This record gives sequence, C-alpha cells and structure tokens, in this order.
Amino acid sequence: MLENVFMSSTTYSKLLDKFFVILGPCVIESLDHTLFMADKIKTISEKTGIPVVFKASFDKANRTSIHSFRGPGMEEGLRILEKVKNYFDLLLTTDIHEHSQAKPVSEVVDILQIPAFLCRQTDLIVEAARTNRIISIKKGQFIAPLDMSQAIQKCHNSGNHHVFLIERGTTFGYNNLVVDMRSFAMMNPFAPTIFDATHSLQLPGKGGSFTGGQREFLPQLALAAVAAGAKALFLETHNDPANAKSDSTTVYPLDKLEPLLKKALTLYHECHSFYLENESGSKEPLCFQEKF
Repeated sequence: MLENVFMSSTTYSKLLDKFFVILGPCVIESLDHTLFMADKIKTISEKTGIPVVFKASFDKANRTSIHSFRGPGMEEGLRILEKVKNYFDLLLTTDIHEHSQAKPVSEVVDILQIPAFLCRQTDLIVEAARTNRIISIKKGQFIAPLDMSQAIQKCHNSGNHHVFLIERGTTFGYNNLVVDMRSFAMMNPFAPTIFDATHSLQLPGKGGSFTGGQREFLPQLALAAVAAGAKALFLETHNDPANAKSDSTTVYPLDKLEPLLKKALTLYHECHSFYLENESGSKEPLCFQEKF
C-alpha cells in the first residue's frame, strides 16, 4: 500500500502537469483487439505528445439488455490489461462495480474508476480510496455538480487525495442528456475535472434494447469542454465503431482521433493560460470555500 501511495502521488502530479487523455475501447472485446487498440493509441500519444491513460472495461455491469455483451470478466480482463501495461508501458484505468473488486484491480491498474450510477456508493468509494490508487469518480447523471463535493470528501476522509472527477452529462427528460459547461468551474475546486465526451452523447434507452447516441456531436462538445476548463478528455474509441460490442453509437472512430486531439491540445494551452491569469488573486465563490 505504501508503494501505491508513492506511485499514485508521482503519477497524479505528472498528469496534472499537462493536458492528457483517457482513451480506449469501451469494453475488452478480446486479447488481440485490446492489444491492437493499445498499439494504435500508443502511436497517437507519441505523435501528438499527449500523455494517454488506456481504458477498457472488463465487465459492463450496467448494460441495457441482459443479452448484451459484458466483457471477459475480472480475472481474464486484468490479465489482458496487464499485457497492455507490459507491452506498451501505458497507464491503465478501468471501472469497478463492487467494493470487493477494488484491491485486486488496484494491483494492475493505476486509476480506479467509479461509475456514474455508483457515485454515491460510500462503501465502494471508501474501499477504492483505501487502495491508495488514483480514483476517478464520474458525476452521476442525476447529481448536481456542487453535490460531488460529498464524493470527494469520502475519498479524503479515507486518506486518499489523488482524485479526479468526470463530467458525463445530466439527465434531460427521457432518453437524453445535456452537458452544463459551468460544471467544470463548479467541480474543479473540489478535484481536477475530466470531460467524458463519449457517454455525454448517449441517448439512454433510445435504442430499445441498447443505448442510442449522437457521435456526430463529439468534436463540438469535447472542444467546448476544454475551452470551459476541463483538465483532460475521456474518449472511447474503436477501429470499427459500427461493430463495437459496447457503445457503438458513441465511440469515436480511431482514424479521426489524432486531428481532434491536436486541436484540443492547442485550445487547452490557450484557455488554461487565460484561466490561470484571471484566477490569480480572485476570490472563489462561497460555494467553493469548503475545505476538506
């Protein structure tokens, strides 16, 4: 655990030092496909100079239909993710759904992701925090941005201050989500906030037995979020989106990724410097002054 503290602190500091992206397929489809995607993503990282965290789920536990593909499961999934780390020297993240998964998953990945639907589950967050790995918590579609301070406090009270928040949209009536761009200004004082462009474009339940989506709007939302203060981007990608085994309506085409990331990097540098200049000496709104 002490080793995790040191490694997480070093990794967290490096990630905060510059713009980074979380990339990968939604779910682990097979060993060969995961390694193929990791190889392509590693190349994109090297060409753009943008640090990458590789993401893929071993179990999609909240699929719309019981017949949907869920993944290889934890044991096989962690074996595949470990190969990604060993072969490509990439940082890893994946999501956990039960507190019993926290320890074994933390032995392989660098960042434990708490799913949006589970962002209020105290036992899950506390157990994840106690591994001393970096924690990323997705804001629930039903949660106000300022209310995410309570999820952060659960990590801090468990002794873990290496935390990210992830904005992934808010329920807007039935079968739709919207993104409140003010949320980055609201949540960044609690923890550096990442924008999940993939899941913000979902149309939940719109496909009947699967979740619909609007992939065509991903560049607009991703760049708007960077301009609004997002510290990083979360983008699920696939070499054949139409045949992806999960989130086929929102995963971004692998061959279109590089130009989007280059534009996002340029925008990040322009806007980040602007915010730093204008935040110096400014007083935070009252709602941001709670300290943990």
